[in-house]
Amino acid sequence: MTSISIEHVTDEEREQAGERSKAGDGNGGRRGNGGRYINVGDTERWLSLAGGAALALYALKRRSPASLALAAGGAALIGRGATGHSPVYQRLGVDTADPEAIRQNVLAAVLPSRKLEAERAYTIMRPRHELYAFWRDFENLPQFMEHLESVTVTSDRRSHWVTKAPIGKPISWDAELTEDVEDRVIAWRSLPDSVVENSGQVHFSDAADGRGTTVRARIIYQAPGGKTVQEISRFFGESASQQLRDDLRRFKQVMEAGETPTTEGQPHGQRKEAKR
Repeated sequence: MTSISIEHVTDEEREQAGERSKAGDGNGGRRGNGGRYINVGDTERWLSLAGGAALALYALKRRSPASLALAAGGAALIGRGATGHSPVYQRLGVDTADPEAIRQNVLAAVLPSRKLEAERAYTIMRPRHELYAFWRDFENLPQFMEHLESVTVTSDRRSHWVTKAPIGKPISWDAELTEDVEDRVIAWRSLPDSVVENSGQVHFSDAADGRGTTVRARIIYQAPGGKTVQEISRFFGESASQQLRDDLRRFKQVMEAGETPTTEGQPHGQRKEAKR
């Protein structure tokens, strides 16, 4: 009998797996059986295995043309449970293996709010000053922040941001720099009366093991006009936690491999150098 194992993923493992991967790996999360990204939680995986096996056995007993579809469905559930990967979840930006994303979604459902927050950290094998300089030039942000169409620096402390909205027309706002400590901290916020009020902060510190730099980023979106976090999440196409994790994963790839990844994670060009 073939045995099927399930890999258990802790929150720390999920955060650190991509951080310590080789340059150009293109995936910030942990890979499961078959090398695919784990986005299905342990309980759901066991249920998928059990349900898939039951469905497949039922189909084999029936031995009818219709049972082929049931068998295929059972095989898909077994594959989902064994690998921990769901292509449908990936397209929808859902990750039930991520405790932080689950907590955010539960709180959003139970306690509708107008504020959406996320915080993530990655270790990148580049020196602090290089990562700081690249991020400090806000015009570089669209190279790894997929939801941004462009950022134009208009003065020493102000910039104009344009998003790629998955629904409706792209929106834009002006932002100002609120904190700037060379090689350590960058913080910004949208100007008053912006369509989407938002702010962000990124800290750069030497990694604990002395190798590379830990980049810790925090973003806050304030939903406009009484909208809830669910509505603003739909606007950006994914949860804030998922979005920030993906952004930092791409930032890692850009800085370590020197290439700008596409939406599929494949490099397509050299990154622009930070302005001095």
